[in-house]
Amino acid sequence: MTIQPGQIYRSLSNRHHPADGPVRIKVVGTHGTIPGVWGFGKVDVVTLTETGREIRRRAIEATQLHATATTKTGQPRRTGYVLER
Repeated sequence: MTIQPGQIYRSLSNRHHPADGPVRIKVVGTHGTIPGVWGFGKVDVVTLTETGREIRRRAIEATQLHATATTKTGQPRRTGYVLER
């Protein structure tokens, strides 16, 4: 699984307001990542509003982005962002 521009992720944190739902981010660019390798370098993301507007561009560690909501041992992840299908 590779991180690519256009992918949308949702927050796994439970620190959001229940009415707002989880924070969603969109990958808009990568820099310093190794092509074909998951989880190295930084990724440029924007926050998506409920209407789909892109706000708050920033760089985050690629290690915060996950392909699944569970760990290798089957435990649910509590931090980071999971890829939306």
